Amino acid sequence: MLEFLHTLLEPKTLIMTLGTLGVIAIIFIETGLFFGFFFPGDSLLFTAGFLASQGYVSLAGLLIGTFLAAVIGDSFGYTFGKKVGPTLFSREDSVIFNKKHIARAQHFYEKHGKKTIILARFMPIIRTFAPIVAGIGNMRYRTFATFNIIGAFVWTWGMLWLGYGLGELIPNPDKYVIPVIIVIILLSATPTLFQILKRDVD
Repeated sequence: MLEFLHTLLEPKTLIMTLGTLGVIAIIFIETGLFFGFFFPGDSLLFTAGFLASQGYVSLAGLLIGTFLAAVIGDSFGYTFGKKVGPTLFSREDSVIFNKKHIARAQHFYEKHGKKTIILARFMPIIRTFAPIVAGIGNMRYRTFATFNIIGAFVWTWGMLWLGYGLGELIPNPDKYVIPVIIVIILLSATPTLFQILKRDVD
């Protein structure tokens, strides 16, 4: 069981095990299903781009597939939020669902409005629940779709090309995969931690 969880949460192992289609599926799950919040989307995309530079996975397949998965995933989350709505707040907390994640995304949405759909792409956990909150808040679908497409493109292509570019630039890149992944995880977690600390101070 512990080995299975390690495979799920360690980006390089995940990519080498599941390949391009696995990465695409995980991006959909993380962005579209509320129980997918624990997947490491940022580091997964970056590492996938990094490994693509070494020929392990297809960059073209990743660029197209993860973009579509992110767009469809957020659209699914939006529809889920619109249909299920406030009943989520009466749901009991469990291993795969915690009301505080919805509350945190809602607080972020109230502060940033429609820009949330783009900004949340770079914030773990919030990116999973932001489209759900947009659906609950009855954001116009046309507006949501526009920001969804922009956010999905900037996030997936940005992280993939960043990883690919770094893999092309540095010699013996395999030696640096783990340290770089750790840096990406820390950087991607910083905005979320900042929001939590700021909210607690307020």
